[in-house]
Parts: sequence; C-alpha cells; structure tokens
Amino acid sequence: MFLRLVIPAFAFWLTLFLPVSEKGQSLSSYADNLKKAFSEADDAFYQQLGEPSIPETVFKSSLDVYRKLKKEKQIVNHRVITLIDFTKPSHEKRLFVIDLEAKKILFKSLVAHGRNSGEHYATSFSNMPQSHQSSLGFYLTGEPYTGRHGYSLCLDGLEKGINDNARKRAVVVHGASYVSYAFIDAYGRLGRSFGCPALPEETASAIIDVIQNRSLLFIYSDDTHYMRDSRLFNSFLSFP
Repeated sequence: MFLRLVIPAFAFWLTLFLPVSEKGQSLSSYADNLKKAFSEADDAFYQQLGEPSIPETVFKSSLDVYRKLKKEKQIVNHRVITLIDFTKPSHEKRLFVIDLEAKKILFKSLVAHGRNSGEHYATSFSNMPQSHQSSLGFYLTGEPYTGRHGYSLCLDGLEKGINDNARKRAVVVHGASYVSYAFIDAYGRLGRSFGCPALPEETASAIIDVIQNRSLLFIYSDDTHYMRDSRLFNSFLSFP
C-alpha cells in the first residue's frame, strides 16, 4: 500500500517541474515505476499466501484483470477473488478463495467440472449450450438464489466466445452430493456436473455468501486455445 501511494505521487510531482521536452519521458517512467510497484507488491502477496500449488503467473494475471475491472467499476465485491485450477485432478482441492485485504486463503475446496470435459481431469471446454462441458476464463459472480440444486450463485462470463453463454447455459455455483471424499473413495474421482463448478454441500453456502455480488472468479487450465484466444488473460495493466 505504501508503494502504491508514494510512487504515483512522486512521479506526478516530477511532471510538474520537468521541462516540456522531458515530460513524455517522465510519463513513461511513471508507468514503469507504477508497474514495478505493483509487481513488487504482487510478489510479496504471492509469497504471503504460501500456496505454491497456485501458479504464480495465473495469480498475477488475475490481479491484473481485477484491477482493470475495478477501474472500470465492474467489480462490486472488492474483498475476494476466486481461482479454480483445472490443471489439477478432481480428487484434489482446486478452488481457492483469496482475501485481498487480509492476503490469505479463505477457502480451499474440492470443485467439480463438466461431465463432457473429462474424467479425472478437465481437458475439453466449451461455451455451447447443452455441451455439458466447463468453460474457462474470467467471470463476475452474480446474485444468489434457491433453485433445483438448493442455494446457488449465478455467474456472468466476461469473455466473448469463451464463457459468455454462462447464464444461458445455467452455469452456476451450487452444492452437490457428488463433490465429496465419499464419492472419491467409491469412484476414484469426483462426480461431474453439466458444466457448473459444483462444490461440497457442507461448504457451498458459506463460499457463495463470501464471493457473491460481482467479485472476480477465474477458471483456468493450461489449454492452448484459451491461452491463445483470451484477451483478458493476456492483457497487461494499462495506465493513464
């Protein structure tokens, strides 16, 4: 926080006193310094989390997208970001809810993928209705409701052609009995959804209550098509 306040103020002060011919260079330095400040703060944040199973580049990309959407006033719930890591098998905990203020992990949970995305691993992804596959990418959480799967949470996909059919497909966060260690013991993997990131029944409500109301959620994998096509994942911070 100290760096985020001091570096922009210092860079702006320099622009007031530099000759006009040097202001272009000073503004460039301003952007460079600000990026460096964020980078250093993000490095410290990642180390403080103490969760090496979260890829560092994914974590930092998520923070970049969070800042971009916050600047655009799309984020309402500023407290958390949620990461779902589909590079991991379904019997491992692969959902992480990160408290951005306390800089700690609030929840680390099992989470299911779509039945047509794969067995133990999610390897195929789709944005198409009736595909019963998971969709990668960045989402904003929506409003909670009580429906067929009990207490659930709507999701709005932010990436055109990648996950923007989430509402149309009824891809939501909900609890499910097949997301449990009992199911893993019986079948060697979690059960699978119709594309929803389903959670254990005993923790779904608590997680939904924390992440609801337009917080950032990122479902990722090492899928070459996504990494090539996603403008958000490949974006860099833009500075005024």
